[in-house]
Amino acid sequence: MRPFNQTFTILLVDDREENLISLQEILEAPDRKFLKAHSGNEALKMALKNEDIGLIMLDVQMPDLDGFEVASILKSNPRTRDISIIFVTAISTELNNVLKGYAHGAVDYLQKPLHIAVTQSKVKVFQDLYFYQQQLKETIELKDKINKQLERFMFMVAHDLKSPLAGVVGLLQLMKDDDRITSSDELLDYMKLMLEASNHLINMIGSILEYSRQNQKDQSIEEFDVHELVAEMARLLFPPSHIHIGFDNRLPSIRTKKLKLQQVFQNLLTNSIKYIDKPVGEISIGHREEGDFYNFYVKDNGAGIPKEARQKIFNLFETAGHASKRDTSTGVGLNIMKMHVEEQGGKINVESTPGEGSTFYFQWLKRMS
Repeated sequence: MRPFNQTFTILLVDDREENLISLQEILEAPDRKFLKAHSGNEALKMALKNEDIGLIMLDVQMPDLDGFEVASILKSNPRTRDISIIFVTAISTELNNVLKGYAHGAVDYLQKPLHIAVTQSKVKVFQDLYFYQQQLKETIELKDKINKQLERFMFMVAHDLKSPLAGVVGLLQLMKDDDRITSSDELLDYMKLMLEASNHLINMIGSILEYSRQNQKDQSIEEFDVHELVAEMARLLFPPSHIHIGFDNRLPSIRTKKLKLQQVFQNLLTNSIKYIDKPVGEISIGHREEGDFYNFYVKDNGAGIPKEARQKIFNLFETAGHASKRDTSTGVGLNIMKMHVEEQGGKINVESTPGEGSTFYFQWLKRMS
């Protein structure tokens, strides 16, 4: 990842040397670097050679290429089109001239003779914006890097689990036909349930492997019944007998990336089951419509989450740190879930009262195209 540059580079463009010197003196600051071009052609060459330029102060009236032409060329090139341009001009800033400048890619105007305080203030605004954009870019690159690491981790874990689990299924198939099993209806039912759960896990692992191999853009979008998906998932999580999982309303059918939505619900249900500390556990699932989104929720009467932990639990490797029981969480699941929700424009949040329980809400697009 390219390191964030803490120096703001400004390209000054004017065919008169005294104007360049004067402008640099006005804008001089410890965290700024200046490049100077005496013509439009020279400015274009410098802009292509120096990828750290954050702002161009561009004179409009120049002999070879005027400022409008230079700005138009810069905006047409993918390497330079995002550089902010301020026109410095002695031309009247009547509406026609201003509109012409904006049409060619200017973001602001400065009228000659320059007002020192106004010039300094405007440049400071663009400098702050540039640093913010660089920090945002760095954050996105870091997020992408972490995502790739997590996908590699998922692939390795899924790959290592698939073979021994397939062996378990093979043994269960052999045991299912054993006379000692077939002679007992109760044992036979348990065996069928174990086989069903094991096959479900194999299918899930296969999906994870496929997910890890593909790009996010290549993930298949399909229409399916969310209620059936979650009901089946809740059954195969084998909650203890004192925990009841129910629905407040029927969940909708949806067109989306199935594996990702499945991962979100599975993570929430698993956590709810894990942290219920009451003699009778209640988990309820429901939804309501909010414009282009469904707002799903999973509510439990478990241990709850302390106020200071409610935001950090969505960070990578952060956990709620429940003191009441041995917490083996890695802090990865909720972070992956948050990324799945946010990448399609949704939001996730939690409401919780320690000792009474928690409700996780997340938005999911009704239909992906």
